Amino acid sequence: MERTSFPRPVFRTAPRLLLRELDDGDVPAVHGIYGSGAVTEHLSFEPRSLDEVRGIVGRSIASARAVPREEYALAVVERASDALVGFARLALDPHQQRAATVGFALRPESWGIGYGRETVGLVLDLAFGELDLHRVWAARAPLNLASARTLLAAGFTEEGRIRGHVFVRGAWRDSVTYGILREEWER
Repeated sequence: MERTSFPRPVFRTAPRLLLRELDDGDVPAVHGIYGSGAVTEHLSFEPRSLDEVRGIVGRSIASARAVPREEYALAVVERASDALVGFARLALDPHQQRAATVGFALRPESWGIGYGRETVGLVLDLAFGELDLHRVWAARAPLNLASARTLLAAGFTEEGRIRGHVFVRGAWRDSVTYGILREEWER
């Protein structure tokens, strides 16, 4: 089966959050996430500068227009306040048919209230519901236990460890991997 292209803008809602395409006006809010040492502590990169975030948002906007679309970098917005509280990314895997990786990051003020689980649920709904994918996988830093809880709550299964996977902050770090199959999501 060929990869599905998603020609219209992504807009998905849940009770408290929505996923939408990024726009240039989101740069300051995304910088509040990717520029934060607390947020990036367990990510595969160090805090980003405002110019780096501007580039990330610009590339995300461009990827939304690509045909076929290979990446979905999306704003996570709190419906009650209309504030951008997170960033979610679904990237189609060039080495596996109908598979993708997922990642997400939330502002520290949004931690601990279930927004991570709701974000991952929205992304999985896009992946399996709209894009007809077979498998989605994720990786986390071994010390990021909040991410482990979120992924497990979203239905993922821990699959293993990639040793020496990411070079960040001057050292090699392992990654713990998780996966979910379409039939597991459907249950």
